[in-house]
Amino acid sequence: MDRARAHYLGSVMRRGIGDTLLLFNGRDGEFQAEISRLARGAVLLTLGAQTRAPEAEPDGWLCFAPIKRDASEWVVEKATELGIAVIQPVITARTQPHRMNPERWAAIAAEAAEQSERLSVPELRAPLPFAALLRDWPAGRILFAATERIAAPGLNLPVDRAQGWGLLIGPEGGFAPAELDELARHPFVTRRTLGPRILRAETAAIAGLARLLAVPPEA
Repeated sequence: MDRARAHYLGSVMRRGIGDTLLLFNGRDGEFQAEISRLARGAVLLTLGAQTRAPEAEPDGWLCFAPIKRDASEWVVEKATELGIAVIQPVITARTQPHRMNPERWAAIAAEAAEQSERLSVPELRAPLPFAALLRDWPAGRILFAATERIAAPGLNLPVDRAQGWGLLIGPEGGFAPAELDELARHPFVTRRTLGPRILRAETAAIAGLARLLAVPPEA
């Protein structure tokens, strides 16, 4: 266990030798553990019985243009709670990338996974330019692009869980006209609307994910 988590466990949570806690990862599942040694900056845990087996999770990616710092952090937290597998920052024409803090995002995602009792933490990827995202998009994976003021179906439609998908959310001010034209040129992109209202970027991200991730597993 790293120094930061050891400090949190001993100094913030006030846990001591003999106390129990749960450890998890997406590969092995969840296990009970007991604190057998607790020193400054170090904790030794004794692994116990498995309490939950690994669980299959949706193969959904959130591709979003970072916005204001607090709003971006909120998106990372809520996307983790909802069960997203990958968080991919996208640099668009109207993105302000200086608002990103990868280390803090990673800490927020880990805490959100613990709080929501999911067994994995989403993969936080390095930012990609808009053009590179489309150029390198994996074959066979659908990309839903949430765009405003278009006549298109909503996101409350069945999603084939066997097929990976991504949700693309633009920045404050929306996609630039040239970016909308570029989206239209790619057959793997499906433009969708989130309704008649103009949503803030962080609201659009969570509203879209909630619709996609709420589809029953058999759909």
